[in-house]
Parts: sequence; structure tokens; C-alpha cells
Amino acid sequence: MLAIERKNEILSILQKEQRVLVAELSTRYHVTEETIRRDLEKLEKEGFVKKTYGGAVLNKNSTIDMPLKIREKTNRKEKQKIAQTVASLIEDGESIMLDSSSTSLMIAQELKKKKKLTVITNSVEVLIELSGCEGIQVISTGGTLRDSSLSLVGKMAQDVLKKYYVDKTILSCKGIDIVKGVTDSHEMEADVKSCMHNCAKTTILAADSSKLEHVFFVKVMDLADGDILVLDKTPKKEWVDFLTKKGIRLVTGTEENRK
Repeated sequence: MLAIERKNEILSILQKEQRVLVAELSTRYHVTEETIRRDLEKLEKEGFVKKTYGGAVLNKNSTIDMPLKIREKTNRKEKQKIAQTVASLIEDGESIMLDSSSTSLMIAQELKKKKKLTVITNSVEVLIELSGCEGIQVISTGGTLRDSSLSLVGKMAQDVLKKYYVDKTILSCKGIDIVKGVTDSHEMEADVKSCMHNCAKTTILAADSSKLEHVFFVKVMDLADGDILVLDKTPKKEWVDFLTKKGIRLVTGTEENRK
């Protein structure tokens, strides 16, 4: 295994388990503990981890944005469930905007089953996934390519989005908080998401439940009356009461919630 592959796998483990131990990683990858320490030192310099005695923990700094390829490997089962649920909320013939989150590619794969859609996106992966799909018109925002997320951002992307008004926007985020609202770690990504939110009749926020009660660097939006929050499982009563009071529909993928 190449060093970069090992580092990426370590990041994936940290995303899921929040911490790693040098001795365990040494055994797992059949390398010396010194090699693992060097891997962790590099990840610390890149801002992804904080070294601890005998290991490291995930850096939860609100401005840290994990590479897309790492995020796509995390909570895949939950994201697949969310993607299927989101697709069930999209009707044939609708126009939608879809962001460049780690769940977007899975959502795009589910949307390919629709008969007729117009999809506007700033995600390079979604553009490729939906290219050549009969019945799906795909519009790219253009903009500046952000390598770590394979997304198109900046003023050009926002100017294109503002020309359209769609039935539904599908977004994800880094954190959702009752008081602080929907937040993200990167300002340019947040600007695009906010613009998409303003260009839609209804916004569908797709997030696994681990995002609840977390606040990141920049605010994206507040969900409004008529918007939809799609989670992988039902949150605690405080959240259910809050969403009900705000007129935000909660969908968790169960038949009961879809009715």
C-alpha cells in the first residue's frame, strides 16, 4: 500500500471513530510504529488531526474541510438511505439544484431512475454521473474549480444560479443547530449553497444525524416553513418539536414518515 493510500484510510477511520492508536494502525498496515507516527505528523501539519499520547484524534476545528474522497467513504450506509429517500421526494418533470456534498453523487445515481428532470449543479462528479442520461437535462454552474471537493464555486457560479428558479434545491451541510441554523466549514461552498437555497420553492436538506447539534465556520441558511429535512433516523424529541413548530417537514426514510 502506498503512503498516500494509508493516510487516506487513516483519515477515513478518524472520520468514523474520531480517534486512532499508533499500535493498532501499525498492526493493521504491517508497518512500524515510527511510520505511523510520521503519517500522523503529516496529517497534523495539514490540519486534519491532533496528535495525542499513543495516537491521534480528529481535528474538529470549525474551518477544517475533509477531502471529498474521504467524506464519501464515511457513513456510506446512512448516506445511501438518505439518497434513496431524497429521490423519492423528487417528481418527474421537476427542475432541481444539487450541491457538491459527499451525498450528492449517491443522490444523482438515484435520480437517474427518473423519467424527466432538469438538474443544475456545481458538482463535477454529478455532471459526469448524469451525462448522457436520457430525459435528464444537466446545467453546470461553471465557476472556479475547488480541487478538494471537485466543486465549482465563486461569483461566476452564483451568477449562473441566480438566473434560475427551481422546484427544489437539494443540499447537505457540515452542521445543523437549533439556534445557529445550517452551517458549513468553507465560505465559498456556503455561498453557493445559500444561493441555491434562495433560488428554490422548497429546499431539501439531506444530512445524517451526526450533523445535528454541530456548528461550523460559516452560516448557510435557516430552514423555512415548507422546507424538508431528510435524516437517516428520527432525532430526539427536542428536534422533532422544533421542526414541527417551524413548519419544516421531517423525513427519515420510513414509510410512516413518507405518508
